[in-house]
Amino acid sequence: MIIFFLNIKSFLKFSNVFLYQITNNTIMVKVSILGSTGIIGKNVAFTLARADTVDEIVFFARPQSFEKAKGETYDMYDALAAEDIDCKLTPTSDFKDIEGSAIVLITSGIPRKEGMKRLDLAVPNAEIVCNYSKEIAKYAPDSIILIATNPVDVMTTVALKASGFNKKKVIGIGNHLDSLRLKNYFSRQIDINSSEVHTRVIGEHGDHMVPLLSSTTIGGIPLKYFVEYVDLDISGLVSRLKKAGNTIISKKGATEYGPAFAISNLISTIITDSHKVLTVSSYLNGEIENIEDVSLGVPVVLTKKGVAMIVPIHMNDIERKEFYEAARVVKQATDDVLSKIDI
Repeated sequence: MIIFFLNIKSFLKFSNVFLYQITNNTIMVKVSILGSTGIIGKNVAFTLARADTVDEIVFFARPQSFEKAKGETYDMYDALAAEDIDCKLTPTSDFKDIEGSAIVLITSGIPRKEGMKRLDLAVPNAEIVCNYSKEIAKYAPDSIILIATNPVDVMTTVALKASGFNKKKVIGIGNHLDSLRLKNYFSRQIDINSSEVHTRVIGEHGDHMVPLLSSTTIGGIPLKYFVEYVDLDISGLVSRLKKAGNTIISKKGATEYGPAFAISNLISTIITDSHKVLTVSSYLNGEIENIEDVSLGVPVVLTKKGVAMIVPIHMNDIERKEFYEAARVVKQATDDVLSKIDI
């Protein structure tokens, strides 16, 4: 059999999927999205379907939103046909349909509005995440739970405790999007290809996020040396980063493309067993700075089994102090939420 490729991108895409399928002796990958009719849920579904590495996407919705879920699948089928993509799209309100999922994404919850902090959503969203996590444990016990519901660090711990899963298999989107945003800001301000920017954000996905500027490099040059030759407004970039979500919400009502692509990137990394180091919310048991019993954004190695390892972090004194503060704030919020819901 001879296969011709129009460009190198098509070849690499085929190679990655083919090698993954051969290595894992399977061609069936199923992902379920709880909250599929929401802005984030449906955008993740479409982005993931277009990537053509998933065989089935389950569009789970509440009974009152089931017809809308069906409509989303009909519309997406039309779009996918234009690119010759055969991905099964299954609308449902029955948890039984998530059986066999490799990953179950929870996006359900009350969306953040302009002026709101993510922590303002904690208790009502925790009840949803708690109930859904119990259903996932019942119907998809071998899956990885991926949390996108805000406040994501708190919700990661809620999902962990409600599901009873191993902590390696419960992951929040954490600071992955924040890290991508900071990378983009550096790239655009100094007019350099984003692939040359290596930076990371840890801590809370919220006001207490911690940009690791001390270990940021641009073109392989540490940031502290790079700024000697380039006019770079570091404090302005960090301030913009922390306000990014609220800024977008104030302009268009919601964030959608950034979170959707970030989440799809995490899912693709897991199902293709890529072993990439990405910054997600993970439950800590002393792996970083001896911090325990709280989920925070930290760099991890992601595989098809979930978090393979939490990567050690080098921080300067200021970053370490900010990270401890993030842990304190998130732990306090988590304890408060757990005391108010029935795990």
